[in-house]
Amino acid sequence: MDQFKTMEDLREYVKGLGKFYARPTISGEHPTLYLDHSQGHMVHGIRVKDYLFSPCKQWVIPHDQMGLSFSAHWQHLKDKYRMKTKHADGKAVNVYWVLEAADIPAGLAFIQDKREKQHYLLTVTKQITVYALAKKLAWIADRMSKITDARKAL
Repeated sequence: MDQFKTMEDLREYVKGLGKFYARPTISGEHPTLYLDHSQGHMVHGIRVKDYLFSPCKQWVIPHDQMGLSFSAHWQHLKDKYRMKTKHADGKAVNVYWVLEAADIPAGLAFIQDKREKQHYLLTVTKQITVYALAKKLAWIADRMSKITDARKAL
């Protein structure tokens, strides 16, 4: 087990591990599912505007530019973190992250946003049920690491 004296030490260590994908989340919220319906229309905790749904809302259809948002660079993460803190109502904002080499469930993939190279989307690569996607997103969340109240880290 390693112990780090500064956040810079931690950043250097993480850089050596390879590419990472991270997303800021307001304290108390789930890192991959939307359990609070204030963020728009949801189906099984999945925000409808994030994925391409079938008309019956029972299936998620593959689309390489629709998915859950992740940052793949520290500067991009800082920008998204600042934006998230504006809507946090004084709550801490945590950062959840996973390494590129992590075991992502079959049918999902991190795809680079065509408009922004430091932004990635966790997309579906084959048609799956909404319920199956929700289970896979929960599985990923269980394996993500967390930086609690990331103000100091960023």
